[in-house]
Amino acid sequence: MHIAEGIIPGPVLGAGALLAAAGVAAGLRKLDEDRMAPVAVLSSTLFVASLIHVPVGPAAAHLVLNGLAGLILGWAVFPSFLVALLLQAVFFGYGGLTTLGLNTLNMALPGVVCYYLFNHPLMGSSGRKTFVLGFAAGAMSIALSCAMLCASLLTAGRELLVLAQGVFLAHIPLMILEGLVTGSAVVFLRRVRPEVFAHSTDAAKPLELDTRDAFEQKA
Repeated sequence: MHIAEGIIPGPVLGAGALLAAAGVAAGLRKLDEDRMAPVAVLSSTLFVASLIHVPVGPAAAHLVLNGLAGLILGWAVFPSFLVALLLQAVFFGYGGLTTLGLNTLNMALPGVVCYYLFNHPLMGSSGRKTFVLGFAAGAMSIALSCAMLCASLLTAGRELLVLAQGVFLAHIPLMILEGLVTGSAVVFLRRVRPEVFAHSTDAAKPLELDTRDAFEQKA
């Protein structure tokens, strides 16, 4: 899903870099000290996920996990993906430095969309509904990233239409896989660490008050 260098026109790359920079700035503004550890862990996870390749016809795709990252980080998914994609470009040659901004935008923005669509319903969900919401976030994030990738390719010329269609169709199995992985991860995290989906200290206060009230009632 990485766009290589030398394909996309310069103005499109510049626009992508500016929008990605705006997303990174928004993510850093909303990032407090309590969220630094999750961002670092997910940046590492996103980097490692690129090593897990899924055979798709004659090619191979790798896990992206932008839906899961979006649910946990919100806008902070932008700086998290920027770090992960930079490391992938430097160490593995995935994408490139000139396409770093556009690749970050294509992968991080769908995560933000999934955050606004699914994070709030997820906070009040349980059981099967939690898995369904996680599956939807995982599958939709890949579908949106593929759509943005195809739109980016088409800016280079209509002759890439067949390639763009092939890329989208080839990633349909990955959409399903990402949905399964994200749904399972969300169910697990909701069970053991539900606070990771809270994006403000205010969201954590009711949990603390409920715990304190429970101890007072037992006493």
